[in-house]
Amino acid sequence: MTDILLEIRNITVGYDPQKPVLQDINLNVYNNDFLGIIGPNGGGKTTLLKTILGLIKPGKGEILFFKDKKNADKINIGYLPQINKIDKKFPISVYDVILSGLTPKRNFFNYYSAEQKETARHIAEKMGLSGLLDRPIGNLSGGQLQRALLGRAVIDNPDLLILDEPSSYVDKRFETDFYKILEEINHQTAIILVSHDIGTVISQVKNIACVNEGLHYHSGSNISSEWLKENYTSCPIEIIGHGDFPHRILEKHEGCACCNPDKK
Repeated sequence: MTDILLEIRNITVGYDPQKPVLQDINLNVYNNDFLGIIGPNGGGKTTLLKTILGLIKPGKGEILFFKDKKNADKINIGYLPQINKIDKKFPISVYDVILSGLTPKRNFFNYYSAEQKETARHIAEKMGLSGLLDRPIGNLSGGQLQRALLGRAVIDNPDLLILDEPSSYVDKRFETDFYKILEEINHQTAIILVSHDIGTVISQVKNIACVNEGLHYHSGSNISSEWLKENYTSCPIEIIGHGDFPHRILEKHEGCACCNPDKK
């Protein structure tokens, strides 16, 4: 059986003790896991991520980390936030954004080693950003900025990579390469991917969790429309994921012109 990397035990989290955002959450994340998290807006997905990152302390329960099959105080976590949380006016280049994911080797002058600088250039090339190293982040497209932030998140070889809605701003021409990069990263790093794009989640991940105040876990990505209806949303939806591209099929909706062409 795959070793556990992170274990969430019966946590309850909320900004108001009387109205918890998440209640009685249990979840295991395994080494080399690729966990997709879905759920409606306001259901607690981002709160769960912040709790894992240690930005919010649960009111009840605990989160345990493991390294080499032993309890650990912490693990190395890379984080790709939603792009709308980033200040694009901050005067920093693509190169410096990627490099900032590393700890400087010579702390007195805050210098990075030649090896670290070369690693940053290699990561930039992998992200398709080699020609943009000196460009300020304020001059980047949404997709370019997302790639720079992904480079920052993975440059330090994290044990766990957390991605919050990564496909929202990825250039369509880069999207296939983006998920190929994630697949490669997943060979040595566990990934948690939060997304509203259920079709993409199903086509990429190994396991799925639906978060909506509580958490419903589904081992494997072969999920039924019944499970989605019960745990994700009241909207009737059926998902089929196969091949190189995800496919989504929606059931008929009353009042929808596409589903009821005679009513046009």
